[in-house]
Amino acid sequence: MRGGEYSRLVAVPGASQTPEVDLGSLDFWGQPAQERDRYFAQLRRDAPVSRHEAPEDILGMPDQARPGYWAVVRYEDVRRISRDPESFCSGEGTQFADAPPEFLEASMSFLAMDAPRHSKLRGLVSSAFTPRQVARIEEGIRANARLIVEEAAPTGGGDFVQLVAKRLPLITISDMIGVPAADRERVVAAADLLVTTSDPEAFGDRPPIEVLGEALWTLTEFATELASYREQHPGEDLMSGLVHAEIDGERLTHAEIAAFFVLLSVAGNDTTRHTTSHALRALSVHRDQRALLQDDPEQRLGTAVEEFVRWASPVLTFRRTTTRPVELHGQQLAAGEKVVLFYHSANRDEQAFSDPWRFDIAREPNRHVGFGGGGPHYCLGASLARTQLRSIFGELNRVIPDIEADEPELLRSAFIHGVKRMNCTFRPRA
Repeated sequence: MRGGEYSRLVAVPGASQTPEVDLGSLDFWGQPAQERDRYFAQLRRDAPVSRHEAPEDILGMPDQARPGYWAVVRYEDVRRISRDPESFCSGEGTQFADAPPEFLEASMSFLAMDAPRHSKLRGLVSSAFTPRQVARIEEGIRANARLIVEEAAPTGGGDFVQLVAKRLPLITISDMIGVPAADRERVVAAADLLVTTSDPEAFGDRPPIEVLGEALWTLTEFATELASYREQHPGEDLMSGLVHAEIDGERLTHAEIAAFFVLLSVAGNDTTRHTTSHALRALSVHRDQRALLQDDPEQRLGTAVEEFVRWASPVLTFRRTTTRPVELHGQQLAAGEKVVLFYHSANRDEQAFSDPWRFDIAREPNRHVGFGGGGPHYCLGASLARTQLRSIFGELNRVIPDIEADEPELLRSAFIHGVKRMNCTFRPRA
């Protein structure tokens, strides 16, 4: 059954025992990460590729549009599938849960495309996210991080998400795209709704599909208006570059630009924000690692940031669709099968990481899949996220090194490992 009870997994030949848990149930994703991983650890050991019924439906999709899926939970398998787009495509959808096609078309942009269209569209915007370009704007990111922490310093604490974590990615992405300051909170609020519709707090008594549609319309309408303005009044921002860019002699349509704007509004804000929150909580719990970082932040922030991302695994799942029959661990997958990649499980894989539930800011090597498993859909903003995390934790260490985070209130989601609220305290600074 859905809801209070978990449905049994489909039996996997050769597995010693399959856990009685439904990975597609929102009740399952409402549990703490370590509790969830008891089941993932058993799957990694006994059934690394297993067949499941369709995930819980909150949008009212018709049953025939909700096929089952194969769960992939090991690190090496996540990497292999991510790097084999010829066998595992993205153009049939990338979300674990099913959604209306018009929603996917208006929100996923090149994330849900395959070559050659994916390559061309991603190529248009990738120049803004290269390590060299990020290095060019790094001083501005550091200055914004400094301002955010110094403004928080006199308060002595509060909700860390509102006080610190959400602010730097909001400013950074808005500056890059060209979102006016007056519109930034509205844009981020709408972007948040797109990934929180599985959480009852997000939609209250209203149908989730209605809330989702309104948020998508807000972002699409805003992006279309901004694109029209930048056609006539170009600036130095990414939106200006998009409206004047060409692919094979053709310019992007406003619908294509709006879909990319929706994607960037979500990916550019949520993932860095939640990694920041999870990392502060980990440093508050693991005092030895906090002391290690504070002892030599210049030397240790680089490896610390990689552990922050591995530990947080801010994106929990993405899916692919098989384009041809493939075999994985003795399982025969036909063409057209949904395959869901569980990144948090891969980042806790005992075969890939020594003592994976040990938070270790000096962990090397640390080839996590927090930014994806490689391949054509590797996170475009990885360098930008790393720069923001180095900047914000450098300033926290400098200005309020005694900051402590309480237990976070987590988003109930199978997509984003999100922190809704998390109280923090520190000695106020003038």
